[in-house]
Amino acid sequence: MMALQVAGGAGCVLPLPSSLGRRRRAFRAPRAVAAGTAAAATKEQEEGKVALGGSGVAVSKLGIGAWSWGDTTYWNEFQWDDRKLKAAKGAFDASIDSGITFFDTAEVYGAGVSGAINSESLLGRFIKERQQKEQVEVAIATKFAALPWRLGRGSVISALKASLDRLGVSSVELYQLHWPGIWGNEGYLDGLGDAYEQGLVKAVGVSNYSEKRLRDAYERLKKRGVPLASNQVNYSLIYRNPEDNGVKAACDELGVTLIAYSPIAQGALTGKYTPDNPPKGPRGRIYTPEFLTKLQPLISRIKEIGGNYGRTPTQVVLNWLVCQGNVVPIPGARNAEQAREFGGALGWSLTADEVEELRSMAREVKPVIGFPVEKL
Repeated sequence: MMALQVAGGAGCVLPLPSSLGRRRRAFRAPRAVAAGTAAAATKEQEEGKVALGGSGVAVSKLGIGAWSWGDTTYWNEFQWDDRKLKAAKGAFDASIDSGITFFDTAEVYGAGVSGAINSESLLGRFIKERQQKEQVEVAIATKFAALPWRLGRGSVISALKASLDRLGVSSVELYQLHWPGIWGNEGYLDGLGDAYEQGLVKAVGVSNYSEKRLRDAYERLKKRGVPLASNQVNYSLIYRNPEDNGVKAACDELGVTLIAYSPIAQGALTGKYTPDNPPKGPRGRIYTPEFLTKLQPLISRIKEIGGNYGRTPTQVVLNWLVCQGNVVPIPGARNAEQAREFGGALGWSLTADEVEELRSMAREVKPVIGFPVEKL
């Protein structure tokens, strides 16, 4: 996730017209794992987990994004205090209690801004405090910031070791390139391979990568025998760019897991916000009263479908993403109530007709602008 991420829609197993006027793309049957890992994947699914690509790393079917933890630039009304710290800790514990044990953070979350606390440091603290009470297995994903002054594969290893220090662990389950660099991307990929071979990470991935960049990264790592586990992109019911630009189809073809950030469109799909009650702060400039007015018919239908299952709108739209296959949504949880609600997105399923009906209705909503690096 990043400060400009925004909402959008997703696709399942039916032919899909592009909202951008391009030729239709039909979805292939999703391959959640690369060839040779089917037996392991079956075992993981029985345990309520899914494999990250062909890496052999298994995570809960839904994760938690920790972008907001400690942040003062986009979330938390630009300030961090003890009350918000307690709420974030509650979100972590409630996630574990709900069976959600996959957490995504990044070195830039909560970093370098007055009053902010690094998200990695908070996650590491929460894990340590929980481990003091009981033994729990937590899968950590964090990310390397491809800043212009970072050059070569060594910069990846240096940044990773700093992240490990903040997290208080010797390795992480998944290390990702947060966005494509302006230059030096081959060196960054080589750094991911080095980290994997040195045992500092159990799997490697990318984020905000286009189809071409995804395929190039996959092939470069494959030559070293390193599987590309994931591509983390903006994907939701009302932001379906990964379907239109070929990223979703490429992930399915290559056996690369698609990790979906902003899966509830930063709250816009929860039903909480209305034209008379838009979100505050930076989100209010994205999800305006005009946008929310056009969104209301879709929200109403989501609520109706949820009522038939005894589920909330949030749980419906997260389940919609899970129904696409080979997708792990990572909504952000700022308190225990949100985390518990996310857990209710699993253990049931929308019908194929409901999935397609929601997609069809979502096509009537013009998508907001996504994170610009998606098009690099």
